[in-house]
Amino acid sequence: MLRRNLCNPKSPLLTSFRRSMHAQPTQKQHALPAAYYRGGTSRAVFFKQEDLPANRADWAPILRGVIGSPDPYGRQLDGLGGGISSLSKVCVVGPSTHPDGDVDYTFVSLGVKNSDVDYSGNCGNMSSAVGPFAVDYRLFALPDNNLDSVSVRIHNTNSGKIIRSSFPVVDGEAASTGDFAIDGVAGTAARVQLDFIDPAGSATGTMLPTGSVTDVFDGVAATCIDVANPCVFVRAQDLDVDGNLTPDAISAHPTLLSRLDSLRRQAGVKMGLAETPAAVPGSIPKICLVASPSQTSVSKERNQTPAEVDLLARALSVGQPHKAVPITVALALAAAARVEGSTVADVIAGKKPVDGAGITIGHASGNLLVGAEFKADGGLASATVFRTARRLFEGRIFWKP
Repeated sequence: MLRRNLCNPKSPLLTSFRRSMHAQPTQKQHALPAAYYRGGTSRAVFFKQEDLPANRADWAPILRGVIGSPDPYGRQLDGLGGGISSLSKVCVVGPSTHPDGDVDYTFVSLGVKNSDVDYSGNCGNMSSAVGPFAVDYRLFALPDNNLDSVSVRIHNTNSGKIIRSSFPVVDGEAASTGDFAIDGVAGTAARVQLDFIDPAGSATGTMLPTGSVTDVFDGVAATCIDVANPCVFVRAQDLDVDGNLTPDAISAHPTLLSRLDSLRRQAGVKMGLAETPAAVPGSIPKICLVASPSQTSVSKERNQTPAEVDLLARALSVGQPHKAVPITVALALAAAARVEGSTVADVIAGKKPVDGAGITIGHASGNLLVGAEFKADGGLASATVFRTARRLFEGRIFWKP
């Protein structure tokens, strides 16, 4: 019957098919040179800025098509996204427009189920791949091809801040192999040291944008701090939850995500990021639960004990529980730990640090050491973290118009 209907020129099925073909004319795919890198516990598509349109307003449809957004199924199967915030990212690198930078780097966060194209914040994890990309694609000229290591000064256009990326090189390219491991990524690789220079006030111009060390939203104490990215830290015990919840447990909790989003949006308004809660960007401020390991049960995933970490952190990124911890959140957390009276300082009060080099954070995939250096006047000089990165492929990337 179906065959007869399709063979009949007056068939309703054939008529419907013709109409759909007329409504969606066939077109060739577009393509651009691109690369795909892992940076820390994230992945992103990389473009040279010169390969994208000169007007940034024209980037949005290209980047959505490349990543596969929006996808109502939440999987981004028709693009290179991975269905979660840490895999729905694009990095654009070009010549520096800053006198203290070697290259410019613009980070773009793409919504998974929605059409958001967000330039409001940086990604610390992907920052670790920017220096290697710049070297690999000759955007940063090595002063000597015989060097075994290099430092690239990255100007992050999202925040206006400088990040110094130091890593080994081999035969004029970024090294990929090494003996350094990070929790959340299998195997070992070359170590990338990221020094975030003068990271306070990335979006608001000041480290404590509300003017207070703590604020109260919906009856919950919160520390709002802007270091590398604007962040909000709340104590897990104040929301009556355990500090070592898994990402799945956070998602499955009947009220936790909505409460955290309400707190985040109220904090965003008070931090000056938007005029109304509804207008607060999806990517900033980040919000993170903190807890003392001595006040919560032992982590089931990594068997963390109070002797291994200084505190537990569970962060959200674009509304989703992060499987590790965003690097910008870790940097802000390290700074907040040094601010007396903050919610972070409260959970580590009276404890000797696990490692004198900084603060050891227990996250859902393991541990992370991050340090912060303060100036004599109390200002934040820099924050440092160690990651790994690797080029996964290069070539031409296609998207549908």
